[in-house]
Amino acid sequence: MNDMQNTGLLFNIQKFSTNDGPGIRTNIFFKGCPLHCPWCSNPESQSAVPQIMWDRTKCIHCLHCVQVCPYGALSEQEGTIVSNNNCTGCGTCVAECPQQALTLSGKLYTVEEVVQICLQDKAFYEESGGGVTLSGGEPLMHAGFAEKLLRALKAENIHTAIETTGFSGAQTFAQLMPLLDLYLFDCKHYDSKRHAEVIGVPNEQILVNMRTAIEAGKQVIVRIPVIPNFNNSLNDASGFCRVLKNAGAKRVNLLPFHQFGEKKYEFLCMPYFLHKVPALHESDLQEFQQVFLDNGFDCYF
Repeated sequence: MNDMQNTGLLFNIQKFSTNDGPGIRTNIFFKGCPLHCPWCSNPESQSAVPQIMWDRTKCIHCLHCVQVCPYGALSEQEGTIVSNNNCTGCGTCVAECPQQALTLSGKLYTVEEVVQICLQDKAFYEESGGGVTLSGGEPLMHAGFAEKLLRALKAENIHTAIETTGFSGAQTFAQLMPLLDLYLFDCKHYDSKRHAEVIGVPNEQILVNMRTAIEAGKQVIVRIPVIPNFNNSLNDASGFCRVLKNAGAKRVNLLPFHQFGEKKYEFLCMPYFLHKVPALHESDLQEFQQVFLDNGFDCYF
């Protein structure tokens, strides 16, 4: 059983990251997210349980993985290897696969294990002004574990950041706030109805939490994934400006849509609804960016 305070389910620990906060950082990717963005580049982050990722190009359909799974979590359905909620993340099938066609997404770590991994690069944090970023998925879904981890990192004088959807109750959001130096705060859409239609949840509490962090004096950078046919019009840019001004935001980081995570959907046997949607580039969004600049935001790619 997962002790929610002392162990956390992670799907990656990425060292030497330079895109999620200042300096050289270690990114801690939590598994599980309350939002379901169709463009998510880490679809393995959405489920809060371990998952088996299957590369059909390597598989020889020997079904050895199905046979050795001690929990009956794997089966073959119409030529596809799928896992179910019986999966505990033991990794037996991964270790036994003769073609290395399986990988495990989701492993339990203790706070001490994660801290020791982070401390391996403390000298790089100090030299570059870097630190550790909690990402996901959504770290706020694992508030007990995240709080203990952040306390341990702050005890080592490590700069802490969180990349968050902001979707949590006010009490949970406030629980971690004293331990965080920087918020990389996702903003998917300014209109709550449209937000709920596409992503599955409304945005009111997200915006409340954003304002809370800003009014508490926290450094907040709003990140907007710019998605074709969802939020990429100039009217959308104006809508973002309106709600972000109301929240007190100053800095906006635009993230043009890309297809980098598409292959993972196949590995997870999940549908990918943006298959043929062209990627966006900075050159496509110059006018979009200009709307933010004209409204007084520090807006950059």
